[in-house]
Amino acid sequence: MVESALVTGAGSGIGRAIALKLAAEGYAVTVNDLSAERAATVADDIRAAGGRAVAVAGDVSSEADVAAIHAAAVAAHGEVSLLVNNAGIAHQALFENLSAADFDRMFAVHVRGTFLMTKAVLPAMLAVGAGVIVNVASQLGQIGGVELVHYSGAKAAIIGMTKALAREISARGVRVNAVAPGPINTPLVMQLSEDWRAAKRVELPLGRFGEPEEVAETVAFLASPAASLFVGQTLGPNSGDVML
Repeated sequence: MVESALVTGAGSGIGRAIALKLAAEGYAVTVNDLSAERAATVADDIRAAGGRAVAVAGDVSSEADVAAIHAAAVAAHGEVSLLVNNAGIAHQALFENLSAADFDRMFAVHVRGTFLMTKAVLPAMLAVGAGVIVNVASQLGQIGGVELVHYSGAKAAIIGMTKALAREISARGVRVNAVAPGPINTPLVMQLSEDWRAAKRVELPLGRFGEPEEVAETVAFLASPAASLFVGQTLGPNSGDVML
């Protein structure tokens, strides 16, 4: 039986790398992105390489969109056995210049999106007593970031949700973990100022930003039987920015 994976925000960057990696591992992948064009391109790439994929556009902060994304995934590949909550946005501003709309949108995509998508797939996982959920957080959710209070807060919330849900459902066969990447060479990070990126690069013990494929390897590990003892954990492919 082919396992079914749903990856949100998979049209570019880390999400794209995760979708490609999981397809290479044998998953049938539902590629979700806000952009139908980006999602379709990634799904085409997967199929060109011999994998199975379907593209579904939608906003993970919308309850109606989430229901449609989930329905499309089930119709294409059966019930979702692996959910990767990766969808995210970036925005940079000093706290004093943040608007309530900036704050609300950040939490809507990252936190509400993770909540809604997890609510959609979880009943089927619990019914069969098996499944994996991997939430993509950030090292800024652990240490904070200048001009990124709203982003850091949203990512910290994802880490907290990961731990709490893992405590609730792990004994019922569903493993929940998170990854907290450091700065990665993605379009999202490229939206941040060059000054911010230069200063951040100097802080990193490894001396470089990571690549999306390096994060994808961590997600694939957490999805695999090799990670059977990992419950409520946050793994950090972060160039040494956070050491735990």
